[in-house]
Amino acid sequence: MAADVIRIRGLTKTYVMGENEVHALAGVDLTVAPGEMLAVMGASGSGKSTMMNMLGCLDKPTGGSYELDGERVEVMDRNQLADLRNRRIGFVFQGFNLLARTSALENVELPLMYDRSARRRDVAAAAAAALARVGLADREHHLPNELSGGQQQRVAIARALVTEPALLLADEPTGNLDSRTSVEVLALFQQLNEQGLTVVMVTHEDNIAHYAKRIVELRDGRIVRDEAVTPRGNATADLAAIDARRKGTA
Repeated sequence: MAADVIRIRGLTKTYVMGENEVHALAGVDLTVAPGEMLAVMGASGSGKSTMMNMLGCLDKPTGGSYELDGERVEVMDRNQLADLRNRRIGFVFQGFNLLARTSALENVELPLMYDRSARRRDVAAAAAAALARVGLADREHHLPNELSGGQQQRVAIARALVTEPALLLADEPTGNLDSRTSVEVLALFQQLNEQGLTVVMVTHEDNIAHYAKRIVELRDGRIVRDEAVTPRGNATADLAAIDARRKGTA
């Protein structure tokens, strides 16, 4: 049986601010199996952002344990964490974070430039395959300002996929997109998940979370809800319906 992609036990994170301590995470337990599509929700101050930083190996916990794809995270030093992030996590951010004067293909190649593992590959071919996977095979040589917002987010998703990660971690991935483009990106996430990729979305939007198969809600640094849900919609079908309505009113 494949190892859990995420296994967290008693995770805590405390920030010291002057004489005060802020308990951003207060003993969190979470297990995510391979192939799940999970939404992490919570209001401002709930611990949602701290959880994202922990899952993404961007910060170390104060206490507790975290295993990512079978590897103990909390015992790693900075260099080991950087290597683990590059090998096992694909990040998608709200702001795309593309290099402005660099083509789509070159943006997608970037994580492979930092891959210090023993894997050998044709970097350009791997990046081209990742772009094709997100439907942008004909946009390889376009700069970000020559692409729509949805296309830029697809480039960012291709960049996240190019290292063949165990986990796709998306932080408010539709926050800068209009409603139709948001559904387009969610359709891609659902397709990738159907292909076996584990997807964790951090979002504050209920309508976005309900495209996932499981919802975890945080409040005051604790998980107050963790339940499997039936996705409220199929994003590909919803996208077709949006386009049909727009055609009908054109």
